[in-house]
Amino acid sequence: MKAAVRTSRPLVSLSHSCTRLQPRFISSSTTHSATPLAHPAAPGPPPQPPQPAPPSADDALARKKAQYERMKTAAVLDRSPNKQKPGIKGEAPSILSKRFWKNVSVKATPEGYQVLLDNRPVRTASKNVLTIPTTKPSLATAIALEWDLLVSAQQALKQHYIPLTSLTSRALDIASGDATNVTTIRESISRMAMRYLSTDTLLCWSPAEGNPSEGKVATGVTGRKALRDVQRETATPIIAYLTTHVWPGVEINPVLEENSIMPTPQPEQTTNVIRSWLEGLPAFELAALERGILASKSLLVASRMVVEWSPEVKGVGRIGEGKGAGEKFGIEEAAEACSLEVTWQTEFWGEVEDTHDVEKEDVRRQLGSIVLLLHGGNASAQA
Repeated sequence: MKAAVRTSRPLVSLSHSCTRLQPRFISSSTTHSATPLAHPAAPGPPPQPPQPAPPSADDALARKKAQYERMKTAAVLDRSPNKQKPGIKGEAPSILSKRFWKNVSVKATPEGYQVLLDNRPVRTASKNVLTIPTTKPSLATAIALEWDLLVSAQQALKQHYIPLTSLTSRALDIASGDATNVTTIRESISRMAMRYLSTDTLLCWSPAEGNPSEGKVATGVTGRKALRDVQRETATPIIAYLTTHVWPGVEINPVLEENSIMPTPQPEQTTNVIRSWLEGLPAFELAALERGILASKSLLVASRMVVEWSPEVKGVGRIGEGKGAGEKFGIEEAAEACSLEVTWQTEFWGEVEDTHDVEKEDVRRQLGSIVLLLHGGNASAQA
């Protein structure tokens, strides 16, 4: 075994000439104590919240014109044959980026109205020809107008560009399933509607007291009704109409207690009656009800609209008599009922441009598609 070689050279050598590090101060100025200031709060209530300036009609018109010009310019660029895909040079544009039809027309057939793109009929997602009943000529004209306003085939793949076409296709799919005893779509809509009943926006009321947004904490007096009172006044006639003419004898209660956030289920008899009513709706009425529920987040508001505008579904007894009767329930009434809380808050705090106003018009657009689907130009329907 070899002996370990020992060396006398130290691994680390320290030099005596190293100077000791001296502490360095960043600042040598003397400190001064802060001067105490009085609390900025003044006695009495805080000032009133800022009030939004009333919109000018001229400003709104100018803004809409500018938006229209930008959209028109974008539409021209979308239809340009020289437009290429981003990031890919030399590749031809997709066929979906063009509008392959020139004229849109409505053709009357023995089966019903068909919307033609040149000579090709519009089809549903299941490849069936979109055939509108002969009792709904206005619906066929509105669908043709939707397709005439499209600038590319790509837009036809988006439902918000063709709301009436998608809604009519949904109704025809339900009718096709009923004809072949396939109730998959009908059952799924019924389950969805009953889930919305448990948290219906028309039955979710604000707490009776202690809501800071009502302004009582800030000013003591608001000069307007509490949100819960407005919600009750809006919901009462709708509920009274439904429980008198549509679901007679049922009991519909608010789903939230005054000081609770946990929803309270409706009585079992109420859910059974409403579920049976849903299962007996015709195809077009069921499709309209589904669109109304998704737009308003309320089964009650959607049901009220269906009964109001459908020539096939009528209430029990004479509609012109009883609680909640004699009042027209159209697009404006339904939109105000389902967006009551948003309206109440924006009246107090102001409206966010291009947000609240867009949502307001979108709700009315979707509710308007229900009226066109159910009424559709039928002379026997309500005007």
